[in-house]
Amino acid sequence: MDMLGDEDKRKVPEMLQKILRYDVQITKKFVENAQKVTALRSLGNHSKLLEVSCHGVVWLAGWLTFIWLFNNSELYQLQVNMLIALLLDIVVIAIIKAFVRRRRPIPMNKLIPGNPDKYSFPSGHASRSVLVAFILICVDPVSFIFYPPLMAWVTSVAVSRVLIERHYFLDIFAGIGLGIIEGLFISLVWLSQSTSTSILKSLSDEKRDGGEFHV
Repeated sequence: MDMLGDEDKRKVPEMLQKILRYDVQITKKFVENAQKVTALRSLGNHSKLLEVSCHGVVWLAGWLTFIWLFNNSELYQLQVNMLIALLLDIVVIAIIKAFVRRRRPIPMNKLIPGNPDKYSFPSGHASRSVLVAFILICVDPVSFIFYPPLMAWVTSVAVSRVLIERHYFLDIFAGIGLGIIEGLFISLVWLSQSTSTSILKSLSDEKRDGGEFHV
């Protein structure tokens, strides 16, 4: 069973193999039973939208666009720190996946067309959604009325990843834990308003200078 990738090239501890087998069995049983629950079946039908809503490229491109379009000093600190957080998450997920190399539950030809990511541990969608929610709730809180939608989004993203067989439960739990750890780290290195303003203003000045062909 190809749980962690090339098991013929490295020995997987017996205990870990047992945990992974249980993970596969529990995940498959959950997916089978979910078809009998209307709410979960409906969630599965919206899985594509949820997948896009938390895709790394979509978030990174969207956030850069947000920074570009909304030049508001009150947003500078959140804009810069969230960008750093998103970049951190993408790098950390890529490194861990490359090291662990656990295969996804389904063949690559059933994944999103053009998606080169064939490894599942940990779930980048789970870590990213938790990280974003952690920042917007605990680090730089938005209005309380946004808390329920944020938590509903995080939960829906995590569950949908299992329902459409992109991940096993262990991948999701690891992603959630990683998102919390990343959020705590970002809270410790959170850049001040003045530093964030300086960064964005320097980038803005370079953009204007380049447009005017300054040397």
